[in-house]
Amino acid sequence: MKKLFIVSLILTLSFFFFNNDAEAQSKRLTAPEFVLGLGVGAFSAANDAYGQVDVQWMTAGAGIQHAEMFPMLFPDRDNKLELFQIWLNLPAADKFVDPHYKMLWSEDIPKLQHKDDRGKSVEVTVVAGTMGDAIAPSPTPDSWAAKAGNHVAIWLIRMDPDATWTIPTAVKEAARTLYFHKGSSIRIAGEKTGSYKAVDLQADQEVLLENGPEESHLLLLQGKPVNENIVQYGPFVMNTEAEIQQAISDYRRNEFGGWPWPRPDMVHERSLGRFARYASGEVENR
Repeated sequence: MKKLFIVSLILTLSFFFFNNDAEAQSKRLTAPEFVLGLGVGAFSAANDAYGQVDVQWMTAGAGIQHAEMFPMLFPDRDNKLELFQIWLNLPAADKFVDPHYKMLWSEDIPKLQHKDDRGKSVEVTVVAGTMGDAIAPSPTPDSWAAKAGNHVAIWLIRMDPDATWTIPTAVKEAARTLYFHKGSSIRIAGEKTGSYKAVDLQADQEVLLENGPEESHLLLLQGKPVNENIVQYGPFVMNTEAEIQQAISDYRRNEFGGWPWPRPDMVHERSLGRFARYASGEVENR
């Protein structure tokens, strides 16, 4: 199996208490994750609280423990969550890099506005990669996305009812997949499809999107394939079965540095707001 992305979509949960990988362990991949709502993260040497399309980007590399919790923010109304957790593979040469984590805050992520011929709006949030003059914030330094020549793109696309927009071209070597995750219907290159569908696209060809009668939301993932064999077992992503067994052995030996927090499902006070505390001691508040 040779894949660049593995995508988990958890969409529109009301009154949720969703525990995603509480005190999980990861090895040999990089994982950008962004939420519409509130997320709380904890790592072997860092922690955070984030939401509103903030992006938590982690390179697991040689191994890290992490937890993401999604507590209720509002006690008196629905707490809706939209979460995209994307596993972006690392090549064998980079699978043992030092773990790294950073926040990409929503205020720093470019959003492009487009009006079609009828004045209908399309908004593109450039989480990774570029579009025109818009350049996404830098990911973690050893991520496959950190190298411009890999042409990694992660775009969130919101379309008004009946809006049209043409996806621009990229290099032919890039793989490109479009996920239609909210809306009633849309035409992709003339083909009508319903929501919760994924469509593989030719990256070097423009693709016309013609939205249906409801507002639609799509996720575009793109990048040059790593083109190496993948073996996945739980949170471990390696190239061979033997390397998977070694990763499990590594975790059993030292737990990737251990877990310094007082509980496996680490959460923070609501009053703290959005913040990131890094292993260096630096704290960002938003």
